[in-house]
Amino acid sequence: MVKLETTHGDITLELYPDKAPITVENFLQYVDDGHFDGTVFHRVIPNFVIQGGGFTMEMKQKPTRDKIKNEADNGLNNERGTLSMARTNEIDSATSQFFVNLRDNTNLDHSEANFGYAVFAKVMEGMDVVDEIAQVETTSVSHYQDVPVEPVCVHKTVRVEQE
Repeated sequence: MVKLETTHGDITLELYPDKAPITVENFLQYVDDGHFDGTVFHRVIPNFVIQGGGFTMEMKQKPTRDKIKNEADNGLNNERGTLSMARTNEIDSATSQFFVNLRDNTNLDHSEANFGYAVFAKVMEGMDVVDEIAQVETTSVSHYQDVPVEPVCVHKTVRVEQE
């Protein structure tokens, strides 16, 4: 389990190392390295996703480790409250950025037509915080769209014991 301490409250995640071992190991390495501390949810699209894990409060992209293998074919679906790795059009391009699904996004699931996005965790506590973040006012910053007007910061990410 991992807790994200944000400007809007805490979000506690349950990780799925049995279904997405590479992705979970990668995410936990970023947590342990403090990579997510001081990052923002830089993309907020109501009724779709909130995305974070890659940008500072000043909208500067943070350096990342190498890209990882896409584990979207793990049988997990992009349902409301699940977390998946963000990536480019390149299938195996995920690094540190992740998103929280605000609804069931079946179009992001692995299929014959689309490799999809790897689900690796689920919000266990704090979905109300996620929903609150999803309602913030957004704007465009440089060539980025859907950026919160008031930064939504992840102050700290920590591993927590399951109760």
